Amino acid sequence: MQEITLIRPEHFAEVHTIEELCFSEPWSERSLGLLCEGENFGIAALVDGRVAAYGGMTCVLDEGSVTNIATHPDFRRRGLASAVLSAMLCEAEKRGIENIFLEVRASNDAARDMYLKAGFCELGVRRGFYRHPTEDAIQMAYRKN
Repeated sequence: MQEITLIRPEHFAEVHTIEELCFSEPWSERSLGLLCEGENFGIAALVDGRVAAYGGMTCVLDEGSVTNIATHPDFRRRGLASAVLSAMLCEAEKRGIENIFLEVRASNDAARDMYLKAGFCELGVRRGFYRHPTEDAIQMAYRKN
């Protein structure tokens, strides 16, 4: 059974595990707690009660910044990241977020395609933005119109 829900503190350990599996510089479990503070939020895709994918957004006024979207390797190729992104865009709209920004590794074609299909556009390049390995980031934006 699949469920899309806001991230709650009881999800942090599983989200952190996904962070460690997917990113060379994962957020700490404590840092992930920022997704439940203030206007920030995170979305989790649960499969049989287990966090299979998640995404986070930090928010200031009417602007949001996607922190990460990741899927546990055991659950890839099932559309969970797209479902999380869609839920994040819906939640952002409910909260009055009109402009959403993100950076994505230039080599991450799957993520770039997902964002483009969701309505994001590419704005530019941030040279050497990522480390381990060093790589450029593509800046992307979604504007509610």
